[in-house]
Amino acid sequence: MDKEYDLMTKKASPPSPKLRNMLFAFLVGGAICTLGEAFGMLYTKIGIKEEIVKMLIPVTLIVLTAILTGIGVFDKIAKYAGAGTLVPITGFANAVVSSGLEYTTDGKIYGTGAKMFTIAGPVIVYGCGAASVFGLIYYCFL
Repeated sequence: MDKEYDLMTKKASPPSPKLRNMLFAFLVGGAICTLGEAFGMLYTKIGIKEEIVKMLIPVTLIVLTAILTGIGVFDKIAKYAGAGTLVPITGFANAVVSSGLEYTTDGKIYGTGAKMFTIAGPVIVYGCGAASVFGLIYYCFL
């Protein structure tokens, strides 16, 4: 029975072109990071202070990803780029917006609001927990 199932799954899922996928992921991930750097240079050139620029870059990438996800463009990019779009900020923004859009028919509270945090919630909780632990370690030992 297990051998039959293995045979069926191998038939149903053709092998993926690994080299092509790695190349696209590298190029698109690099392009996203380059775009972030370009925004940083633009913000610096127009006279925004460095501390503010460091905050504006991720915010800009998050907003752009949310907009592109909302209009259906980011998913098309991700289809070809694969893991390259999972650069932490853009991947997280896409996951939050996608899950919110998927459940809009369930209403604003129980659909969009609740489902957005289905994915974001654990990330926020564990991110805050890790930041607290690392901050405590830093405070105690450095």
